[in-house]
Amino acid sequence: MKRILILTAVLTAFAAPALAGPVSLLADPVDDDGRVTLGDLFDDAGAAADVVVGQRLGATAVFEASQIQAAARRAGLDWANPQGLRRVVVREGGAMTADASARPAAATVVSRPGATVEVLTYARSLAAGDIVQPADVVWSTVQAHQAPAGGPQDADQVVGLSAKRALRAGAVVTGRDLASPQVIARNDMVEVAYIVGGVELTVTGKATRNASAGEPVPVLNVQSGRTIDAVAVSPGRAVAGPAAQIARANPQQFAAR
Repeated sequence: MKRILILTAVLTAFAAPALAGPVSLLADPVDDDGRVTLGDLFDDAGAAADVVVGQRLGATAVFEASQIQAAARRAGLDWANPQGLRRVVVREGGAMTADASARPAAATVVSRPGATVEVLTYARSLAAGDIVQPADVVWSTVQAHQAPAGGPQDADQVVGLSAKRALRAGAVVTGRDLASPQVIARNDMVEVAYIVGGVELTVTGKATRNASAGEPVPVLNVQSGRTIDAVAVSPGRAVAGPAAQIARANPQQFAAR
């Protein structure tokens, strides 16, 4: 019986990594080599201290708190984020102290020589078609002239979008680099819904072009030979008629139907 209990305990230990005791976020996280690790962020990170969370490409790097929380949990650390922080600022060793919850300054270009601003940059290189994940973008300090006008001011604006082309690590995030992920490919069989007055009629046809959610997609009705002007809303699904105009602005409204 004793051997069975010991074996059960060992199997349980391997089945799921246990979280260590709660860890506390340092009041002013800094790193010295551009590699931001859990040891740079937390007291008592222990064996997980060398786990890399991301890169610091300028004087500061700003991470989404959810990204840090997920990395800590994967490494067996328990950080409950009791302050409810949205972002955590990590500064170069010796840089000025700042509140970890502070939002980076808006990417407003100023004419003062040598001025810097905080902008979103890519934490890793992306291939065309890659979907941006929360860990793929970080806040970095750049020269003001490198900041794009109207650049995204929140990581939530770009997470889930698709790279239009190859993007290199460290490059500033701009809207023209990203698009909604493609949900319909040319020659896909697509279900088109015509929705009006609470009544929905559907027909299946062949897409004549690629389309992302919210984009127009002409669909060929292979039985009648007629082309339906529709708007893509989700993989294999589009809407036509009065609903198409609404779908161009909010495709998610129809995606789950």
